[in-house]
Amino acid sequence: MNLAAIIDTHPADSVAVISRGKTTPYGVLREQVAGFRGGLIGLGVEPGDRVAIACGNNWYFVVSYLAALGVGAVVVPVNPAMPAPEIEKYLAVTGAKVLVATPAVIPALAAIDRSDVPDLEHVIATAGVDYDGAVLLDDVMASSPADLVARQPDELAVLMFTSGTAGTPKAAMLTHGNLLSNLEQTQAHPGRSQTPSDRVLGVLPMFHIFGLNVVLNLSLYQGSSVVLIERFDPSSALEAIENHGVTVVSGPPTMWSAWAALPGASPHAFASVRLAVSGAAKLSIETAQAIDDKFDLVLREGYGLTETAPVVSTATGTDAPRGSIGTIVPGVEVRLVDADGEDALVGDSGELWVRGPNVFKGYWNDASASANVLTDDGWLRTGDVAVIDDDGYLYLVDRAKDIIIVSGFNVFPAEIEGVLIEHPAVEACAVVGVPHPYSGEAVKAFVVLADGMSAEEDAIIAWCSERVARYKCPSKVMFVDELPQGSGGKVLRRALR
Repeated sequence: MNLAAIIDTHPADSVAVISRGKTTPYGVLREQVAGFRGGLIGLGVEPGDRVAIACGNNWYFVVSYLAALGVGAVVVPVNPAMPAPEIEKYLAVTGAKVLVATPAVIPALAAIDRSDVPDLEHVIATAGVDYDGAVLLDDVMASSPADLVARQPDELAVLMFTSGTAGTPKAAMLTHGNLLSNLEQTQAHPGRSQTPSDRVLGVLPMFHIFGLNVVLNLSLYQGSSVVLIERFDPSSALEAIENHGVTVVSGPPTMWSAWAALPGASPHAFASVRLAVSGAAKLSIETAQAIDDKFDLVLREGYGLTETAPVVSTATGTDAPRGSIGTIVPGVEVRLVDADGEDALVGDSGELWVRGPNVFKGYWNDASASANVLTDDGWLRTGDVAVIDDDGYLYLVDRAKDIIIVSGFNVFPAEIEGVLIEHPAVEACAVVGVPHPYSGEAVKAFVVLADGMSAEEDAIIAWCSERVARYKCPSKVMFVDELPQGSGGKVLRRALR
């Protein structure tokens, strides 16, 4: 098997990808991917090598991704908007041999000392750039075609960076079998199935597991067409839905909130849409109701994690009340575990544990973190607290972890605190998530300055923006004399919240 084979059986003239105004049928896509496979082999890429892809939601990502999987390499999706230190970390931690990058990424790449990423041998640029040693994607793709390399279901396909269920960001190991099984599980859930006639809005970034497997892979698996959008703008996205007759729209609550608040939007904007799904963060009942009232569109919520490839449950095709994340997809087991490690009673809350063929292998080169979340018998401790009602519908009620979810992306306080504490004026700090009307949550930092030192809020935020992605940066910094601590000396985040 090889996950990249999901494009092989669809009619050659059926549309696979619509990107930057160009339409690519499945037959053409197969030829392009086969040529790119040959080019990667010519560059010395072997099964198990890591290929990082720093592209937006465009054709370049799709062909690079499928080709890398096809030669047996392990794909490392990278946010192309990340600053140089984060890109360097992704490349160094994973030992990436090849980086496929759009021109916008090259300035950050040029700021990286190549000796800090010793495994990086080749940079493939999607367009002409002034970067020493870069080769053009078109030249790589023009190589003689190569066949798919067979992989086993338990062999790695993707290293997807996540904040995990605990700790700082790390690379979750997702196998060909993990990703494929979740496609099968999602398709088997009543009311969630896609068909070859569907046109899917691809606005979720593909460096996020929701965009990668639920949108891109599921569309290619079913022979649907995916309309790729590189940057979300509420008005232009609605135009794309209308112009392309989009039938399936998936996205985080922030996207739906933006549409709900968009002035002048036509009440018929979603007339072609038959399936509307929210995920990646908790959907408010108010937003779901606003979408229904404004567009006569029923918005359903789902739940998943990077570590589960990602779908665990969905309310699509059910009579689940608003606020519920629905029922478990077929092939997945769940438990709700109380503080004593026993199964919670119906109606009582407990930590959500998940088991199934979609559950990841662990974190890359981090056996300790893997053991913290995976039990010996295969259960994943999600850190989320849930409850099941008498009708079998699941509800999230709390998080047992400190992760902050900004626009559907995980931010772990420890990572940002590690950046803040490096500032020469910072003596101590703590980071928490606070409610935000657009992004769901925002990052707020509490900072204790060192004796005799001074710093401005804007300077602290700028310090962070040079070192981590924008969505991880504090939007507010509070200067305090001390941080609240418990008897054991641990900072009390709940007091700061």
